[in-house]
Amino acid sequence: MPLDMWWFTGAACVVLAAAAVLLRSGTPGADATGAPGPQSVALLRGGRRAAVTVALVALHQRGVVTSGRRGTVRIDGWGTAVRDPLQLAVHTSLRRAVGIQVLLTVPRVQRALDGLRDQCAAQGLLRPRRRWHAARALLVAVPVTVVAGLMVTTGSPAATAAAAVPVAGAVALWFVPRQTPAARHLLASLREAHPLPDRPLRGSASVPRVQMSVALHGDRALLLHLPHFARDGGLLGRGSRERGFMADETSPGRGGAPSCGGGPG
Repeated sequence: MPLDMWWFTGAACVVLAAAAVLLRSGTPGADATGAPGPQSVALLRGGRRAAVTVALVALHQRGVVTSGRRGTVRIDGWGTAVRDPLQLAVHTSLRRAVGIQVLLTVPRVQRALDGLRDQCAAQGLLRPRRRWHAARALLVAVPVTVVAGLMVTTGSPAATAAAAVPVAGAVALWFVPRQTPAARHLLASLREAHPLPDRPLRGSASVPRVQMSVALHGDRALLLHLPHFARDGGLLGRGSRERGFMADETSPGRGGAPSCGGGPG
C-alpha cells in the first residue's frame, strides 16, 4: 500500500497523545511528607536561580556568606553546621567571590538543584524529570513527522489541512508548565498566608520567615529584609555576570578550608 499523508497525520496524532499522557499531573508519592521549605517554594516560583538565592540568604543569616566585590558573594565563616544539601553545595563552591550566575554553573550546585526538583516531583508539585523530557521530545517529533509526510507524499488538500491539527496541539502542549496545578495552588495559598510585610523582620525568630518571604516575593523581599546584601551581592534582577572563576569540584571551600554540614532546611 503506498504511503499517504493520512498515515503521517495519524502517526503525529498518536505521538501527540503519548506526550499528553506524559504531561498529566503527577500524584504525590510516598515522599510527599510535610510542607515544602523555602528553597523548594523558591524553585517552584522562580526556578533554579531563585532557589540558590534563598540558599544564599540562609547562609548569610548564619553568618557564613557575605557580599563580595562587584556584585559577587563569598564565604565569611566556617559552615560546620550546614546540613541542607543545596546550602552545603553553595557554600563549598565559594572558593572566592563569584557572581550568582557563575554559581549556577557549578556541577555540585546543579546536582543539588536536581535533587530539590526530584523532591518537588515526589510531592506532585513538578512533573517528573524523565516524563517531562520524554514529553518534550515527543512534542518535537510531531511537526517532524508532519513535515516528513509532506516531503514524501502528495496528499490531498484535506489531508494537508488535517496535518495542521496535531502540530497546533503540539504547540499548545509545549507551553504547559512543568509546575503542576497543585504547585500553583500551593504558591497562591502561601502568598496569602505570608504577604510581604510592611517593615523588615528582625530577630532570630524571624529567620525562617525571611527565607519564606524571599522565596515567595523575590526581589521585593530582598530589598526589604536584606537590602545591602542583595545589592552588593548581585542578587537582584539577573545578578552579576562575572566569569572570572571556574569551580574546582575537589576543593571543599576557600583556601582548602574544610566545610561540612548545612542549615535549617
